[in-house]
Amino acid sequence: MDFADVSLVALRVFREVAERRTLTAAAAALGYTQSAVSRQIATLERAAGSPLLERRHDGVRLTPAGHVVLRRAATVLDEIDATARELAGLPTEVGTVRLGWFTSAGALLVPRALAALRRTHPAVTVHSREGSTPALVRALRAGTVDLAVVASLPPFRPPDTETPSLELEVLAERSLHVAVPATHPLAAADSVDVADLRGQRWIATPSTVEEGRLGVWPGLDERPEIAHTARDWLAKLHLVAAGCGLTTLPGSLAATVPPGVRVLTVRGGSQEQRRILLARLPRPLSEPAARLADALRAAVAVAGPSH
Repeated sequence: MDFADVSLVALRVFREVAERRTLTAAAAALGYTQSAVSRQIATLERAAGSPLLERRHDGVRLTPAGHVVLRRAATVLDEIDATARELAGLPTEVGTVRLGWFTSAGALLVPRALAALRRTHPAVTVHSREGSTPALVRALRAGTVDLAVVASLPPFRPPDTETPSLELEVLAERSLHVAVPATHPLAAADSVDVADLRGQRWIATPSTVEEGRLGVWPGLDERPEIAHTARDWLAKLHLVAAGCGLTTLPGSLAATVPPGVRVLTVRGGSQEQRRILLARLPRPLSEPAARLADALRAAVAVAGPSH
């Protein structure tokens, strides 16, 4: 089979697998069985004459040939979709940009930027989605988002090692704080010593292969007691308000905490900084994407770079 004869279905399946990194997750997203996804990938690999995926215990990774196919497939599928819309008499979405953002960016930064963009450029349509930083980086590579607001932790390494390297722009750098119940003894002051965080009960996100546990103060010299786990940051804060434990919080979200929560700075230990990055592929931005990037920068500037 010549690669020029591969089906669009196979390319769509491959892009989904490349983004989600497991055949099971791709099958669920597409509404296919896992065996159907496997057959499409096998057909594509036969046409390519080499493996496109490396099967590992934690999912799949693209081979060098897989990277080539993914890069080209993203372009082909975007053009086919645009052609279908044009033939159907629908807008070609030249004013559309796709944005990905990590969880806490959806609390203030992204809504502020989108509100400002609607005022200044109402013809620009933004489709956005939340995801983890690793998932958003894969979405950029797969061509399913144009821009991504991602998080970076010390020592601030690139989010992946693939080529070409992503273009990364630091939008903000912020300090990590700790959120405590208003009734907690530590809530009597505006700051707390890192030593006083020992022995506390914590509310954290579940740990995954891709991302470590968030919500526990980094660098504690003990095994922390995780009282509750939750992915949603607002759910964690409401658990704090209910007196269920402590959690960490970016300083930029201090204004959004519910009643019953105090946000404290932490003294001692290493300074815990977090960066918000604007990530994209190294190619010229469309005008809508450039407008959105400007709106994100402006939203950070209004709040101040540390927030």
